[in-house]
Amino acid sequence: MSNKVFVIGVGMTKFEKPGSRDGWDYPAMANESGTNALTDAGVGYDRVQQAYTGYCYGESCSGHRAVYELGLTGIPVFNVNSNCSTGSSALFLAAQAIRGGLADCTLALGFEKMQPGSLGSTYDDREQPMMRHMQAMAELREFAFPPAPWMFGAAGLEHNERYGSTPEHFAKIGEKNHRHSADNPYAQFQDVYTLDEIKDSKMVYESGQLTRLQCSPTSDGSGAAVLASERFVDEHGLADQAVEIVGQALVTDLRSTFEDNSVISLVGADMSRTAARRVYEQAELGPDDVDVIELHDCFAPNELLTYEALGLAAEGEGHKLVDAGETTYGGRWVVNPSGGLISKGHPLGATGLAQCAELTWQLRGTAGKRQVEGAQVALQHNIGLGGAAVVTAYRPANR
Repeated sequence: MSNKVFVIGVGMTKFEKPGSRDGWDYPAMANESGTNALTDAGVGYDRVQQAYTGYCYGESCSGHRAVYELGLTGIPVFNVNSNCSTGSSALFLAAQAIRGGLADCTLALGFEKMQPGSLGSTYDDREQPMMRHMQAMAELREFAFPPAPWMFGAAGLEHNERYGSTPEHFAKIGEKNHRHSADNPYAQFQDVYTLDEIKDSKMVYESGQLTRLQCSPTSDGSGAAVLASERFVDEHGLADQAVEIVGQALVTDLRSTFEDNSVISLVGADMSRTAARRVYEQAELGPDDVDVIELHDCFAPNELLTYEALGLAAEGEGHKLVDAGETTYGGRWVVNPSGGLISKGHPLGATGLAQCAELTWQLRGTAGKRQVEGAQVALQHNIGLGGAAVVTAYRPANR
């Protein structure tokens, strides 16, 4: 039988526009988020037995350099890179070490120091990891630049054509997430926009009417989580603040990704659906048991697609949740109370750990103006194309 895993401390930096803070390099980011998480946990770095550090843009062993700001204790440090799901992949590995009885206290830490503008490649003398996906995409939809909004925008367009959703549904998701971020001091943006302002902002993918305010920005920032075994929690009297990971799954691309002849599958819907199903089985929970969700809204269409992948709505009916107001305060679930990637920001390596931090605060009841009243079960979804989807379910340890 696997061991229980608990989040005992979380921390993050404010997410910022790349380069907006002079001299703010990734070691300083990691020091801030990691120190915040350790302080929150009430333990020193000397109690951490393994560290998993995630980033996408950086040199080899940047993760070592990052956590060396917290201490030099000789522990194993593992560098993790899994595109936009990097932070949650580090979280998965840190939890797995405890679940498997290999450690009693681990650290997952993610950071990113990004360049302004659309994402680009670093090495042009070898095949790009997304080449197979993009070639399959190009057979279904005419290529548009930049590639990421093209892929997710085209997936939204496919949903429009198949199921009768409209670009306005995606704009409403953008409006919701910007509105949510107004109460998040860690968010890159805290501006509220009208629906018309969302729709009238700069066009990014014209065929799908996807505008800038429905897209996540590039960001600098860091997030961290301290994880512990049940024995560690008991020995240190941390039950009142601990949040248990009651289900967790990491799923990479399936045959269906390329065989479904569908853009929705190419952007990871089946990975997400499979991971969610496994988590519900592990946790003995269903979508109706969940109160608050942080999911991967890199582009507004992906939030709607993820409603269906997580089982919040049947296939083809995610837009009905938008129409009914079911994914904001007063609805059935509060989705992305932090503002999500669209407005909180998206420093790739830190995103999954920022999601973990937000849900930990929600389940502790310490999320301030963002607090989802009576939150007892939280669900996290983080996806990176190329590809991996990580879904995690949480409950407070003492309830």
